[in-house]
Amino acid sequence: MQTECIFCKIAAKQIPVEPIYEDEQVIAFKDINPAAPVHVLLIPKKHLEHLLAAGPEDIGLLGHLTATAGLLANQLGLAEDGFRIVVNTKEHGGQTVHHLHYHILGGRLMKWPPG
Repeated sequence: MQTECIFCKIAAKQIPVEPIYEDEQVIAFKDINPAAPVHVLLIPKKHLEHLLAAGPEDIGLLGHLTATAGLLANQLGLAEDGFRIVVNTKEHGGQTVHHLHYHILGGRLMKWPPG
C-alpha cells in the first residue's frame, strides 16, 4: 500500500465507499464524477501505479480485473447494449490517480474518438 494513494486507502477501508463488488483482489465502486449514466471504477487492491507497472507476476490479477469488468457489466445491465472500459495510463493518457484502475462506462452511446 502506498500511504498517500487514495485508492490504496479505499482498498484498506481507510476511506469508506459503497462497494458494488469486492473480493480478495479487487473492489468496484461508483465514480464520484461520472462521465456516463453508469460509471464504475474497478481497482486492484494491490498497488500498481499504472498498467505499465504490472509485471509477469500480475498476469493473473490483470485477467481477474478484465473478467470482473465483464461480470460487472452484466450485473449493471450494460451487456445487451454494450459498454466501454477505459484504462488511462500516465499523463498523456489522462491518468490522474496513480493507481491502476478500470473505468466501466455505459448507459449511453459512446462516441469515437473518445478524447
